[in-house]
Amino acid sequence: MTTFAPPLPDLAAPLPPRTGDRIIQFREALREAMSEEMRRDPRLFLMGEEVAQYNGAYKISQGMLDEFGPKRIIDAPISENGFAGLAVGAAMYGLKPIIEFMSWSFSLVAADQILNNIPKMLYMSGGQWGCSAVFRGNDGAGGQLGSTHSWCVEGLFSNVPGVKIAIPSCPYDAKGLLKTAIREPDPVFFLESERMLGDNAHVPAEEYYIPFGRAHLAREGGDCTLVSFGRPVNFCLEAADELAREGIEVDVLDMRTIRPLDIDSILRSIQKTGRIVVVDQSWPFASVASEVVTQVCERGFDYLDHQPLRVNSDDVPAPYAKNLEAEFLPHKGKIINAVRKSLGR
Repeated sequence: MTTFAPPLPDLAAPLPPRTGDRIIQFREALREAMSEEMRRDPRLFLMGEEVAQYNGAYKISQGMLDEFGPKRIIDAPISENGFAGLAVGAAMYGLKPIIEFMSWSFSLVAADQILNNIPKMLYMSGGQWGCSAVFRGNDGAGGQLGSTHSWCVEGLFSNVPGVKIAIPSCPYDAKGLLKTAIREPDPVFFLESERMLGDNAHVPAEEYYIPFGRAHLAREGGDCTLVSFGRPVNFCLEAADELAREGIEVDVLDMRTIRPLDIDSILRSIQKTGRIVVVDQSWPFASVASEVVTQVCERGFDYLDHQPLRVNSDDVPAPYAKNLEAEFLPHKGKIINAVRKSLGR
């Protein structure tokens, strides 16, 4: 079967300059990424709950039904199990689904499709066909949504080989990473934060792609390495500003993707700093932070001047009360205390 397959840009090429003063929201960056790729590739379609007539539960797909029509912007029933399964068949047949989960908490209903079928299809078919699909939606505590609607799934889902996982921390990365995800031949889980959808930042009008597996050095310093991804990167930057007033300068590494994980950039940083704090909004047991610490100890133990430290969400179900939820999550104060501890202060 012949399918339309546009060439992937050279992701190793330098990103275009950030020209102009175009400031847009995180949700608009996601919309632009999907729309630009859908104009290019007729195989692409978006499916999820309320993505069409309602313009998206969080207005991410606003206006896309008018441009692309009901055959490509498709409202699904409240059945993640059903429309995730449809994505498996569509991807195997050569289409390119983008599936929106209103919350990644609801993806657990579709665990057989997204964890037991999609990641394994290429392997089990002997390389004959895979499942090139993007699953995206809100991940983690969205703000007083209760324990069952506040899942942070990356600790659980990153255990499964065969998928790639991208977690943007800002509108610029949201667009660049999502465009790359859509071009990926492998299935991609794209984890967004509801609390960041209204964030405003510069996003260039020029086309650009952010390669997977390459961390971004968001701030440079020589005293400690802060490693994070997604929304907590912003907490790390807040903590770095406050630590700088104490004369403590830290590297802040935004991983951008955790599958693949850019462990080489982490090792280069701790060769300089000798200390590492990993900030992860997953629960601590068997978390992404646990994996980072393990790989650092396996490959960079001799560089360390202090034991690696983790800042995770507390090891309890997400509270509903606003003050308890805020304390449950990683925050600036917890990060600052961890950095001070690593420096013996």
